[in-house]
Amino acid sequence: MAPLIASSIPGPTRASRAQDNQQGWTSQPAVFSGHRKNEINYRTLEWWQAGVILIAETVSLGILSLPAVVANVGLAPGIVLMIVMSILSFYSGLVMGDFRKKYPWVESFGDAGEVMGKNIGMGRFFSELFGWAQTIFLVFVMGSHLLTWTICMNTLTGHATCTIVWGVVGLCIFYVMNIPRTLKAASYYSFVSFASIFTAVMVTMIDVAIEKPIGSTSLEVSRTIGFTSAFLSVTNIAAAFSGHSCFFSVMGELKQPNDWPKALALLQICDTSLYIVASVVIYVYVGPDVPSPALSAAGSVLLRKIIWGLAIPTIIIAGVIYGHVATKYIFARVFAGTKHLAHFTYVGQLGWLSIAAAIWVIAWVIAESIPTFGNLLGLLCALFASWFSFGIPGILWLWMHHENYFSSPKQIVYFVMNVVLVIVGLVLCALGLWSTGEALAADSSKRSWSCASNAA
Repeated sequence: MAPLIASSIPGPTRASRAQDNQQGWTSQPAVFSGHRKNEINYRTLEWWQAGVILIAETVSLGILSLPAVVANVGLAPGIVLMIVMSILSFYSGLVMGDFRKKYPWVESFGDAGEVMGKNIGMGRFFSELFGWAQTIFLVFVMGSHLLTWTICMNTLTGHATCTIVWGVVGLCIFYVMNIPRTLKAASYYSFVSFASIFTAVMVTMIDVAIEKPIGSTSLEVSRTIGFTSAFLSVTNIAAAFSGHSCFFSVMGELKQPNDWPKALALLQICDTSLYIVASVVIYVYVGPDVPSPALSAAGSVLLRKIIWGLAIPTIIIAGVIYGHVATKYIFARVFAGTKHLAHFTYVGQLGWLSIAAAIWVIAWVIAESIPTFGNLLGLLCALFASWFSFGIPGILWLWMHHENYFSSPKQIVYFVMNVVLVIVGLVLCALGLWSTGEALAADSSKRSWSCASNAA
């Protein structure tokens, strides 16, 4: 298997990559162009379609933990943390776009790692490290969607069957949705995904504003809490802005790659607005006992079932987008240098189906092994999102501009901002792992591989 997806496949050579760099970000590796007969055309997305896909894969599970986070840390710290994370997330996404503009063959963090490491003879090592870390992260996120699926099914059915059985049912559904080999279809059903989570959250907000169903309505602007609990809340907020693992893949399917900032802005405006409004309203009307996931905050059992039913499309579709990106990366590695990568063949289709099946089974194992929603999100952020959303984008900028950090006042500002990104990534990883480990050790309320209901 090649260290870089496009480096050992028919199409661009190292020389042609240099030519791509001179021409700007409008060129694309031939293997992903789809311009020849019978080739799969991967470049199909308008900027708004890309933005909707980003919204679907980002505004899904993250929003469900935020009301409980605000209840835990207090109203003012919660809002401030969301705004800060939003700004850092948007800037790091722009840095990733600039990096791909300079190196237009990059399709994943593995590719980016090879670019950075080749000058010091560690291109292959960095490619393997970044690429497989990204894939492992994606599989963990897929597991979190399967976990949410089981919570949803137990809520809707009143725990009509074993939770493990619901996990297997979800596994089959997610796998079938993962069969298409491009994101073109996702750009359309992502509208359904966003409408799903938006409607579910809005109904929850309206219900709690009318009924005030759970706990007291005491409002705390700020709270004094233990370090473990506080930092676990920080990791949950960071996880809500952690769609970056899919960014390079979505950029690679844009018709006009220079439109990336518009797609990113659409994502950031939508997710930040929805996060702040939903978390504040639900916390204010429910009080400190707001559950996580927040869709279970509604007062009546019937309404909770209706809300979870509305959320089913986003649980599935957002998970499938992550599954597609993970499958695409492994598929490109396995079939690099063959016709199966860019053409419809029986061998290629069988390979795609087999890879998708394998990673969804692994995701199911993860979902059954870490049955607490907030803890799983915290672990995801600490291990992976801390680097892919913050630390590594900062490193990409520092690598691109290593010769002119202090060439101008503007450049100095950028230097400081990207050093901050790296520090944020490091702190989220180290302290997030500590906090999550403490939380996992202390949480004995839910057991792994249990038939018991995990409904909030």
